[in-house]
Amino acid sequence: MDFKTQLYLFFSHPVLQGCVFSWLSAQFVKTCIKLFSGKIHSLKELFELLIWRTGSMPSSHSALVSALSTTIGFNSGFHSDVFMLSLAFFFVTIRDALGVRRANGIQATELNKIGKTLSEKEIVDYKPIKEVQGHTPSEVIVGCFLGFFVGLAFSVLK
Repeated sequence: MDFKTQLYLFFSHPVLQGCVFSWLSAQFVKTCIKLFSGKIHSLKELFELLIWRTGSMPSSHSALVSALSTTIGFNSGFHSDVFMLSLAFFFVTIRDALGVRRANGIQATELNKIGKTLSEKEIVDYKPIKEVQGHTPSEVIVGCFLGFFVGLAFSVLK
């Protein structure tokens, strides 16, 4: 098989397409919500949110792993080893979005408050740390549903 054919097969694979489309869809919805609520103040901020930024409604991580598991389940079978692997990856990602990343964001916010107070009292020179928020349960659930339906579409309509 030549390289051009392999490249075509790679990019036309429903699992890859479902994952990419679900992630892009979640980022697009997230950007629209922030845009219409007046939380985007520059073109740079718009493009960053559309392409890269994390957090907010819906969770693009949840959408991607949900689409991954859905498309693999339909393409390889819900009894296959690769589906079980994708399901485990799904649960790890969801747990991380709800637990670890959220706890880190809350902790960073509190550390920045303490650091600001100490800086104002000239006790220490504090540089704020980045506050990366995890997701609320509703953001994760909406992301999972979005990913499931995108994955379903790419599996059924292939």
